[in-house]
Amino acid sequence: MSEETSPRPETAIRVVAVIGAGQAGRGFAMACAAAGYYVVLEDVMPSNLRKAEVEYADISHRGGFGELEFASTVEDAVREADIAVDFVPDELESKLEIFSMIDRMAPPKTILCTPSYALSITDLASCTYRPTRCVAMRGEFIEGSAVQVLYPPQVNPAVLDAVSGFLEKLGTAPSASPDPESALLTKNLV
Repeated sequence: MSEETSPRPETAIRVVAVIGAGQAGRGFAMACAAAGYYVVLEDVMPSNLRKAEVEYADISHRGGFGELEFASTVEDAVREADIAVDFVPDELESKLEIFSMIDRMAPPKTILCTPSYALSITDLASCTYRPTRCVAMRGEFIEGSAVQVLYPPQVNPAVLDAVSGFLEKLGTAPSASPDPESALLTKNLV
């Protein structure tokens, strides 16, 4: 790898914040912990965190797991995060709100990542102070599944490398692609 695209220390992923402890968020947090990451799971609903705590207790005794911590606020969840992955509804208002919160509260090193089938990561990234550190994911987060990593035109190549390595460690097969919406925007401007 060239120096331009090789993962740099500031893009190494060790601490994962997962925002949203519904079924998808809990499953993703458990997969991250199983892969050895330190995970902080946050949800506004205490009952979702209690479910996650019970599920984690049931499987963590097998060993080989990273750690899973629970947070009651987004600020607590993202305080040390290398990557923050939201599992809020895939609608513009919800995604903009959570991206704005994470952008304000997380350290500058944090990568913002969102599972989204409906929204443009180029548009979401443009609403942050870190558009070079934003990506979207599409796919199933189960071992052996293909996951598409969509990125805006201004993404930092080291961020793509870090996210791809992170997803590989989760057992998925990531492939990076430019956000198709950004291509449409560029085409319409010409």
